Amino acid sequence: MNRRLIIRILGAIIAIEGFAMIPAFLVSLYYRDGDTSALGISFALAIAAGAAMYLIPKKEKNSYLRLKEGYIITAVGWILMSLFGCLPYLLSGMLPRFEEAFFEAVSGFTTTGATVTVNFDHNFHGVFFWRATTHWIGGMGVLVLTLALLPKLTGRTSHLVKAESPGPSLSKLVPKTGKTAKILYTIYFALTSAEFLALLLCGLSPYDAAVHSFATAGTGGFSNYGASIAAFDSVAVDAVITVFMFMFGVNFALYYKCIIGEHIKAFWKDEEFRCYLFIALSFILMITFFNLRYYENNFLTSLRYSSFQLSSIISTTGFVTADFSRWPAASQMLLIIAMFIGSCAGSTAGGIKVIRINMLFKLSRRNILATGHPKKVDVIRIDHKAVDESIVSQVAQFAVMYVALVFLGSFLLSLDGKFDVITNITASLTCVSNVGPGLGAVGPVENFAGYGIWGKVVGSFLMLFGRLELLPMFILFTRSAWHKY
Repeated sequence: MNRRLIIRILGAIIAIEGFAMIPAFLVSLYYRDGDTSALGISFALAIAAGAAMYLIPKKEKNSYLRLKEGYIITAVGWILMSLFGCLPYLLSGMLPRFEEAFFEAVSGFTTTGATVTVNFDHNFHGVFFWRATTHWIGGMGVLVLTLALLPKLTGRTSHLVKAESPGPSLSKLVPKTGKTAKILYTIYFALTSAEFLALLLCGLSPYDAAVHSFATAGTGGFSNYGASIAAFDSVAVDAVITVFMFMFGVNFALYYKCIIGEHIKAFWKDEEFRCYLFIALSFILMITFFNLRYYENNFLTSLRYSSFQLSSIISTTGFVTADFSRWPAASQMLLIIAMFIGSCAGSTAGGIKVIRINMLFKLSRRNILATGHPKKVDVIRIDHKAVDESIVSQVAQFAVMYVALVFLGSFLLSLDGKFDVITNITASLTCVSNVGPGLGAVGPVENFAGYGIWGKVVGSFLMLFGRLELLPMFILFTRSAWHKY
């Protein structure tokens, strides 16, 4: 195992995280809040620790990175990133308990948006800005950001991106992984800037527009208001964020194809996008219909809140404008299904991903038809291209492991002894799918503060398992991962 290279890459990740804290530090200086020193100490410690790790002398002659090492770097990197990321919460006193600060940092970087924050005192402008920044960093992936800034860090980087990127397979936009990372972050920054400007036009302050643009871009859902987006009570703000939540749930490769010449046709040619659009629109119409009586038969009001919440849940953003725990049971069930599905592979969203759901449906259909035609050879196709059977098998295994993890997480959370079955199941699902709100005691107007130390630690690791799509975290806890070869 190339240990020194692993340490150097982890050092680069931590150092970049430290530099990413500086804007929040400057925001704190501007508002003259009491969290300036906490942010200053945090970014100094992260940069110093990262630099010390990155600058260790090389001994290995090659910089070849194996797949197993890529998975280890990904899992350990996200844990270390969360440990350093929780320092501003601890040092400022906003979340003085370690398990709470760690949970909040993990939730931010994994773009889950589940929170234990009950104090939305706006004397923490800098820390709340850092809280939103963790979404923006984690949305596209910290390793993708690292490769965009330091493309020559190692001779082979595709394993890092593969271990961190959401979806059943890795497809590079251009041959070089570092250049792909730069393209992705350029598109990411452009879309974030577009939303920022749109929210300014809606009347939000630059601070509020930046915080909510970062949270939307990462499909995270952290707001600096306890009432989330409902605090603005604005149709225009709801509409803008609804559209951008959906957009950030789209595979970023499609935006690149659109830019280089395929135009809008690139979206319609993509089977996953068509499925994503169909699921979102059909769910919105059904939820709007089911909610009519709740909103006194006002179709436009029902459409406004139903479309926002569906877009928020299926994109796994987790913003809230309505207490959907009071909606009809049919509407809540559709939202739970949307939590499982998630958005597109190659986006910043969580969930199982639409392309996997599509493959599973085709696999089920093939198996059913095979009972009547056992000798017929039928391959699964996506975008008219045959999918390798090994990928189909991996997708089926992933789905089984995903559902198993949700129920295992529910059981582990129930050991905390705090809440009922519905709360524990939806808390586990929302953590694994990186959504944010659940039902019951972790509903849209509640949070995870009621869980004890055990529940918060379990929730933190469920979020990491979900964001990294299971395998890197599972590998981290196997004995073979730490063998020399």
